[in-house]
Amino acid sequence: MALMTARPLPQEENTPTWLYIALWFVVAGHVLTGVVTLLFFFPFSSPKAKKQHIQRWSRRLLSIFGIKLQVNNTEIFASESFLLASNHVSWMDIHVINSFKPIRFVAKSEVQKWPIFGWMATQLGTVFIRRDSPRQARQVVGELAELLKTQSICLFPEGTSTIGLSVQPFKANLFEAAVVSKAPVYTLALAYFDQNSGLHSQVPAFVGDMGLIDSMAKMLKNRKMRAVLHFFPPELENPQLPRDRKWLALHSQEQIAQYLLSHCN
Repeated sequence: MALMTARPLPQEENTPTWLYIALWFVVAGHVLTGVVTLLFFFPFSSPKAKKQHIQRWSRRLLSIFGIKLQVNNTEIFASESFLLASNHVSWMDIHVINSFKPIRFVAKSEVQKWPIFGWMATQLGTVFIRRDSPRQARQVVGELAELLKTQSICLFPEGTSTIGLSVQPFKANLFEAAVVSKAPVYTLALAYFDQNSGLHSQVPAFVGDMGLIDSMAKMLKNRKMRAVLHFFPPELENPQLPRDRKWLALHSQEQIAQYLLSHCN
């Protein structure tokens, strides 16, 4: 049996101490700008203007953390609203996606308790769900089905974040909203890479007992990353293909798994 050789991990680039300290002040100022925007501009903005505010703020955040964005298959999106199923690596995922296309998210209820960021997520219309409550999940499905008639929604069906080398089994419950509303389901494979080596980076991974501040510190110390969004279109209408929630979840999961296997390992 042939021995498998592990790919070397990317060498981490350390941000100079003076710049690292300065960046914390920049982050604080950027968050304050977001709070001011949400308090004084959002309530009076049109839906289009709100998306522009979100996109500009998210792009600036990526710039602060030294993250370059690469988006593949942008031409596949139609004009109607859709459900987007993505793997989940980091708290930064939401801002990476919003940098390309602002969208409403479904997030675990713990996010709502985060200082400042939880409040901001609430103001942006995030739908929060308790993962341990099947009853609430059923209520959220109804809410999402109604929203999908006019708005696109992104969910992370793994129910947790990973280091990004593989994808955990997708929970199928929330895909029922797409079945009920007959909304198309797009799939997103999201991955982070080291800008210099081109290898997969685990720096943004928000896993285990890591706190938000700890994760931010790690990313500010290693500001040489590239975030890749690789989109897959919905299956073409085919009466021979099932369109129940379990099939939709498994289909999205397999698409992401194949992408991660070929690009991140």
